[in-house]
Amino acid sequence: MSNRRLTWFLVAVLATMACARGDAPERAHEQEQEHDEHGHDHDDGSLGSVTMMPEVLAANGVEIRRSGPGIVRTEIELPGEIVLNADRVAHIVPRFPGIVQKVNKGLGDRVQAGDVLAVIQSNVSAASYEVTAMLEGSIIEKHVTLGEYVRDDSDIFVVADLSTVWVSISIYARFLADVKPGQKVRITSPGVGETTEGVIDYVGPLVGERTRTGMARMILPNPKRTWQPGLFVTAHIIVAETRAPVAVPDEAIQTLEGREVVFVRSGNTFSARPVTSGRRGAELVEIVEGLAPREDYAARGSFILKAEHGKSEAAHEH
Repeated sequence: MSNRRLTWFLVAVLATMACARGDAPERAHEQEQEHDEHGHDHDDGSLGSVTMMPEVLAANGVEIRRSGPGIVRTEIELPGEIVLNADRVAHIVPRFPGIVQKVNKGLGDRVQAGDVLAVIQSNVSAASYEVTAMLEGSIIEKHVTLGEYVRDDSDIFVVADLSTVWVSISIYARFLADVKPGQKVRITSPGVGETTEGVIDYVGPLVGERTRTGMARMILPNPKRTWQPGLFVTAHIIVAETRAPVAVPDEAIQTLEGREVVFVRSGNTFSARPVTSGRRGAELVEIVEGLAPREDYAARGSFILKAEHGKSEAAHEH
């Protein structure tokens, strides 16, 4: 081959190689566009993404928040019962035995301190004397009738102030070391449409012989008489509070392909970002990996995004 032909041959080979190299980025860009058309993004480690416009988010109750620190509260749930506040109960006993001449109040009546409940003729002096209420409250027991002979060693009325009650909480053996005075408690009951809060003011030092459970107590304000003695309740006791650099509501976390994910927003696109959770509280969950501070994510209604993600993946497979 002559030198001239050899030169032209080398030029042609080099040109072909240059064209091949230049085509690769273009093809990669085409693949990237195809990827976007199928609803997937380029978030490293993402398990895919979905696109949803703001009006659709609002209509479906999807709430967006910015990631950041939060208090993770660890709770335990224990059974409890509403009982009388023993410090606000008066057992009224006659001063002297005798015959009941008058009964002024009945079961369930509200009374004020000093109200006359009954009049009794003493069997000792034949003089009559008044039996009065010792505190403001409601008559919850009445053991007296007109003309009855009453003794001086048994209750004829029991008056209770129900504006405060106690919650008697049963502590299972495995939680005895966790429950302490001063801890915050949230009280709920299936029969009451309200939730109330308070703190534990006393933890008993003994374990019941039959139940093998301990006892804790909290004082509960009861101005509307909502919490009636005898009502069974659930006590949600906060046993630990930890500040986490990143924490999200429990419902923000969904499961895809056996992994926990949070839907992270970029514009109108939500990436299913795998995360690693840490301590779990009643409301917030610590995120130790996968979600950085100050990222927008779906805090409420993320199950809607998961459902759309499933539809997108199914369409892509077909």
